[in-house]
Amino acid sequence: MLRLTHVSNLEGSVKIRRSLVSIAALATLAAAGACAAPDDDNDSGDNSSAAATSAEDFGGMEGLVEAAQEEGELNVIALPPDWANYGELISTFEEKYDIEVNSAQPTASSQEEINAAEQLKGTDRAPDVFDLGQSVALANTDMFAEYKVETWDSIPDDLKDPDGLWVNDYGGYMAIGYDSSKVPDVTSLKDLLKPAYKGKVALNGDPTQAGAAFSGVMMAAIGNGGSADDIAPGVDFFADLKKAGNFLPVDPDSATIENGETPVVIDWDYLGAAAAKNVSTWKTVVPAEAVVGGYYFQAINADAPHPAAARLWQEFLYSDEGQNLYLASGARPVRADAMAEAGTVDQEAYDKLPPVEGDPVYPTNEQTEEAGAYLADNWSKVIS
Repeated sequence: MLRLTHVSNLEGSVKIRRSLVSIAALATLAAAGACAAPDDDNDSGDNSSAAATSAEDFGGMEGLVEAAQEEGELNVIALPPDWANYGELISTFEEKYDIEVNSAQPTASSQEEINAAEQLKGTDRAPDVFDLGQSVALANTDMFAEYKVETWDSIPDDLKDPDGLWVNDYGGYMAIGYDSSKVPDVTSLKDLLKPAYKGKVALNGDPTQAGAAFSGVMMAAIGNGGSADDIAPGVDFFADLKKAGNFLPVDPDSATIENGETPVVIDWDYLGAAAAKNVSTWKTVVPAEAVVGGYYFQAINADAPHPAAARLWQEFLYSDEGQNLYLASGARPVRADAMAEAGTVDQEAYDKLPPVEGDPVYPTNEQTEEAGAYLADNWSKVIS
């Protein structure tokens, strides 16, 4: 069973620094989001907290907690409550530390997170932390603050920046989720071209902007003779899907799944696991012919208005408790292997991770950039 946590068998220096959003779309998105910043003034928090690179700079965890509670708030962005168990992560953090979490734009894309940070810079409404796809994260490291959590040494070296600018937090595999009461069982990507799936297949977002959608097209490419170096067959697959009348131009979410509007969804496997909690007939399959994996990137905004709370949030996410909360949703936490070895992982949830067969593909950043450029030039010609 592949768990997406141990990566010593991967090739290349980038390894599983996953590609999730096209670099080619960044300029367009930034321009689209360019508007006047609000007038709220803010001094970007306490300077000593903003300069802290570990809990030791606060005198230990007790000092960090005290500083964060003095701030009293944390601003997060682009964290849907049903995505990787962020709803429970947020509520647990609030209750544990008596800190109010302000969650903005839960359905925003990675680039929209960066746009918001730029637009709201210097105000008390700017994001304190980011949860980003690879391309957007690596294109904006100058906006991140260095910080190393207490569990730093148990995070694989190739899943974190050596200076602590970013750290992978959770990951999964691209999958096909479907309501088995409405469509036949899916065994491969090619099944989706059959008449039984007419008007029923949705992709989670626009692949020129959203990480899940990008990886969905990459999965389709690999499953149809392409590769991480050649995403064109994936675009062709969606062209065929549209021609067959099977492509459904609706951005899926928990509501569309529950009301039956999107009976087939191409998305991350852990989101399929979340859907199954509310739709008993929902199944998720990772096509053996096209196994595409991905991790998201966690980072602190260097201009965070609540810098101590931002750092405490990171400590919480990478603690055993936070990592097990990711795991409870079916997402694969970055410290899972180390926790399994130490006996601190939620073993029942760990054992429930769905089996994945086939050779996994992890696009490098260079491959992502090339694929993103191709999508920018060709996707709208296929799906408009």
